[in-house]
Amino acid sequence: MKLKKKNLIITCLLICLSIVFTACSQQSSNAVNTSNKSNELKVHYIDVGQGDSILVQTKDKNILIDAGTRKSSDSLISYLKKQHIKKLDYVIATHPHEDHIGGMPKVIEEFEISNFYAPKKTANTKIFKDMILQLKKKNLKINVAKKGISLDLSNNSSLDFLAPVKDNYENTNDSSAVVKLTHRNTKFLFTGDAEKTSEKDILNSNEDLSSNVLKVGHHGSHSSSSKEFLDKINPKIAIISCGKNNDYGHPHKETMKELNKRNIEVYRTDIDGNIVLTSDGENIKKN
Repeated sequence: MKLKKKNLIITCLLICLSIVFTACSQQSSNAVNTSNKSNELKVHYIDVGQGDSILVQTKDKNILIDAGTRKSSDSLISYLKKQHIKKLDYVIATHPHEDHIGGMPKVIEEFEISNFYAPKKTANTKIFKDMILQLKKKNLKINVAKKGISLDLSNNSSLDFLAPVKDNYENTNDSSAVVKLTHRNTKFLFTGDAEKTSEKDILNSNEDLSSNVLKVGHHGSHSSSSKEFLDKINPKIAIISCGKNNDYGHPHKETMKELNKRNIEVYRTDIDGNIVLTSDGENIKKN
């Protein structure tokens, strides 16, 4: 009788241990899955017509680079909300042209913003004044975007400002903030509307420009993307943000020729719409 009771106790203990180890195994499995997903970084090249807007999502941070045109601001806000964006940790206005800051007043009004960056370049335009007014309403200061600034995004990710190199460019496009996003072993370069003068200054500063993905400067205009600049970046993927049948003929044939000559995979918002790339730190895939 005592032996049976003892066997019963042992059996119960074994069952309990089995349950505990099963639970631990499931938790361990879940931890691996969560860990893999937490290493992901997403870059959204948002279709805002003839303009630029890029959303970067890391494990715990959201970064917006430019905000398209005023006309596209409602669709931009809608897109951001579909990505469950409530707070933007960093917002960068690359330069004060309407096709890059047109949606900024609404973005500033609609979302909580922690840090706002823009180059030391002003514009005597209504949209620029509206953006400044909204920043003041939110008590947000403008951090000057310039070469040498580095933002730690955690989770082995960082954002480095490579330009503007100088403060006194005559051409507003050359004052564009150029930033490089590094996520472990993958790299993305965002160039605003920087033209060949700025590109030359960046090249002369001997920065490491190598990137897997290039957001092509100035919507694919021939005024940007010099041969030397493309060679130094050596991208595998190029993204062009431009509007369908736009008045500027973007992207220009000369730019497309240089990209195709290098066998770079090209995606365009006027053809592909919203373009989303995901990096796990080693590989980049198009969603």
